[in-house]
Amino acid sequence: MRMALRFALAASAALLTLGVAQAQEKTVRIGTEGAYPPFNNLTADGKLEGFDVDIAQALCDEMKVKCEFVAQEWDGIIPALQAGKFDAIIASMSITPERLKQVDFTRKYYNTPPAIAAPKDTDIKGVTKEDLAGKTIGAQASTTHFNYSTATYTDSTVKPYPTAQEYQLDLANGRLDAVNDDIVVLSQWLDTPEGACCKIVGAIKPVEEIHGPGAGIAIRKGETELAEQFNAAIDAIRANGKYKEINDKYFKFDVYGD
Repeated sequence: MRMALRFALAASAALLTLGVAQAQEKTVRIGTEGAYPPFNNLTADGKLEGFDVDIAQALCDEMKVKCEFVAQEWDGIIPALQAGKFDAIIASMSITPERLKQVDFTRKYYNTPPAIAAPKDTDIKGVTKEDLAGKTIGAQASTTHFNYSTATYTDSTVKPYPTAQEYQLDLANGRLDAVNDDIVVLSQWLDTPEGACCKIVGAIKPVEEIHGPGAGIAIRKGETELAEQFNAAIDAIRANGKYKEINDKYFKFDVYGD
């Protein structure tokens, strides 16, 4: 009888060990753009780096799964998720009503405001519709910043760009009067030699219907278990200090927001 009990306990322990091993071996494929520093960027040797990438890795570690990163152009990132190219998008994607029609989201993992940048000798004094009337404004296409610009700056020309780097180049070369993007992205670009041409004109007060409550992790519709795992992991890294460690690597303030 005792032999049978010991055998049963040993078998249970073996199954538990196997289950843990299988969980550790599970791979979650993460899609990110790789063209939006400091949040995500693709280095010259093809390595993905940035805040989004480090946060994704920390979340995978917390969930006891292996992260596999996939670089994907922004315009096709939601269709690629829906097609199964990866399991989640961690790419500074704002949680918006329009996107919620196509994908589900976790809670936010950061929230920073948008802003307007312009050349240092600009005559633009603020960020209102009137301030930018008659100006040509650049913004990355299919983003909340582009959507806000087209909805708000109706007396301006709003020009879409595939990536942030491309509008930055046109602003630096005098082909744009201003650009609209996340204040962190703009500020860090302005600190580079390429961005020395320009300055922040002002921050924009986010509009909930356009900007949403922050950047979240997008997953396919109905995959609630994965969303819950990510939410629990976000809470965990906020509580155990890992989030702050990553945050402080890139920023001088807490980008999680209120």
